[in-house]
Amino acid sequence: MGGMENLGKILIITGAVIAVMGLIFLFWNKVPFLGKLPGDIFFHRGSFQIIFPVATFLLISLVLTVIINLVIWFSGR
Repeated sequence: MGGMENLGKILIITGAVIAVMGLIFLFWNKVPFLGKLPGDIFFHRGSFQIIFPVATFLLISLVLTVIINLVIWFSGR
């Protein structure tokens, strides 16, 4: 029986992660500094452009790491 409960938790967490990613993609252009930080690489030639948001992803990773660690710390694990 414990296996089904664990599967249910995994499905809920996966759904929440997908929903958060959807919200991030939805509002990505509304946040003025995302993709425009120093350290983000941007190539533009004619109608062709490539963006490597290195610094933006490092900032997002840092924020998510802090949030996840706080959740784990407050949950007592």
